[in-house]
Amino acid sequence: MSRTDVTGTTATRFSVPTGDGLALAARSYGDPAAPTVLCVHGYPDDSSVWEGVVADLAADHHVVVYDVRGAGASPAPRERSGYALDRLADDLARVAAAASPDRPVHLLAHDWGSLAAWHTVTEERHARLFASYTSVSGPCLDHAAHWLRSRLRPSPRALAEVADEALRSAYIGFFHLPWAPEFAWLTGIGGAAMRALERVGPPKGRPPRERRLLRNQLNGLELYRVNMRDRLLRPQERRTSVPVQLLAPTHELFMLESAQSSAAQWCEDFRFHRVAGGHWIPRSRPGVVAGRVRELVADTEEERAPGRGPLAVVTGAGSGIGRATALELAARGTRVVCADIDGGAAERTAEQAARTGPGAAAYQVDVADTAAVEEFAKRVRAEHGVPDTGNNNAGIGVGGTFLDTAPDDWRRAIDVNLWGVVNGCRAFAPMMIEEGVGGRILNTASAAAYLPSRAYPAYASTKSAVLMLSRCLRGELAEHGIRVTAVCPGLVNTNIISTTTFSGAGSASSTRDRLNRLYRRRGFTPERAAREIADAVDRAPEVLPVTSEARAGLALSRLAPAALRAAARLSPLS
Repeated sequence: MSRTDVTGTTATRFSVPTGDGLALAARSYGDPAAPTVLCVHGYPDDSSVWEGVVADLAADHHVVVYDVRGAGASPAPRERSGYALDRLADDLARVAAAASPDRPVHLLAHDWGSLAAWHTVTEERHARLFASYTSVSGPCLDHAAHWLRSRLRPSPRALAEVADEALRSAYIGFFHLPWAPEFAWLTGIGGAAMRALERVGPPKGRPPRERRLLRNQLNGLELYRVNMRDRLLRPQERRTSVPVQLLAPTHELFMLESAQSSAAQWCEDFRFHRVAGGHWIPRSRPGVVAGRVRELVADTEEERAPGRGPLAVVTGAGSGIGRATALELAARGTRVVCADIDGGAAERTAEQAARTGPGAAAYQVDVADTAAVEEFAKRVRAEHGVPDTGNNNAGIGVGGTFLDTAPDDWRRAIDVNLWGVVNGCRAFAPMMIEEGVGGRILNTASAAAYLPSRAYPAYASTKSAVLMLSRCLRGELAEHGIRVTAVCPGLVNTNIISTTTFSGAGSASSTRDRLNRLYRRRGFTPERAAREIADAVDRAPEVLPVTSEARAGLALSRLAPAALRAAARLSPLS
């Protein structure tokens, strides 16, 4: 039976028999000859959670949604065991076969739908039914258990993550209590709490009707009671060859980002994208979800070389920390755009990055030229997409006291070190907001930003400005899920000293030689710095001091600023 529903498109209703005698209620939209996208909802939703996504995708795809057992218009199993993951996976496979008998479907799942979908695509007998899988806010329980075990080691950061995830998942323990969760749903307390949480990503779609929602809430409790304990205590090694795309909401309340991204180790083809919003982004950001699915479908259907992984733009990528960061990100599965004023150096970085990563490109750009950066950003968007990470790294060194530093040297330092960062942020932040990627912006400042010295006031002033700019932007962009980090390296053995302009008394060449020896003796390589920077992309701290002296200097700037002011009277250039 066909009719037009609230999505504004014509729906064809059909039912799918299960292996234990139920009949799942399903609907299809769009042209059956187009690629099929099968949507699986979570708890306590039903298929109405996909209305916004369906309205978008059905224009050029065949979209199928269904109510899982016990939710919406689908009947509930008689026995609690009917909610086991094996049964849910069998249901999903049957719906996929009914939705597209002749070719694999593209799977899109949210919350508990994602848990069931992971279980399905990691079963060899079912995997052939799926051309791709997009997961939103739902892990494979076995993968989650392995992640938890990997964090149970004497590391402050790992133990903090376990404690954080335990707090986020406390509701699971509550759902295992007898009668208490039922009481919460029946009295409306649970619904009020859910609506408060849902404000993190305001719902734009039509929520389930109250009576139907209560049925979903009560029946779905069995999902937790049947599956959680055994899967978490005795996890299996579940792998898949199906291309997987994970969409991680930036304001996800129930699962840490690192726990979600850890699924990469179990997938042959894995792509990770952030989406600005909360847990219910299928309602709050349907266009963004549909857009990511459309990209993945195009990659797999047209057999193009897939643009795997997130995209990062790195300026100053021709040498030093910028080059090392581009290579490190590429090795971790990120596509990188390498920009530098030296086009040949950018090309060499991109060539090496392409050998170890999923893709790289090079551009010659003077970051001090506002118009050139804007044009560069337009080309990146048109040719590669909107970046998930922007690393404004390009910079120059200027040494010499304030009175000895020429006005032209000041202007060049400000143009490159400060305006270069301003230009990069102005060019890419708006498109990141528009696309809803909830990305990262890393602005390279310096430990000199908080360590005053008579030896480099021009350099320190510009880097201090970058630090404050980053802090201001972090507050402004937080609501869009974009986190800004000021990267503050200390003595890293790059070529910055060799290219620094020195002013004032004394021989510039002897000063340069002396400082180069100091940096070499320090022995902190750009590759070590790049690893710390890449590690920080996920957790996105406000300030990232790189090297021990940078960390000690940051602590002193907060605890003993007078000591630093006294030290500023000394000059390593004299």
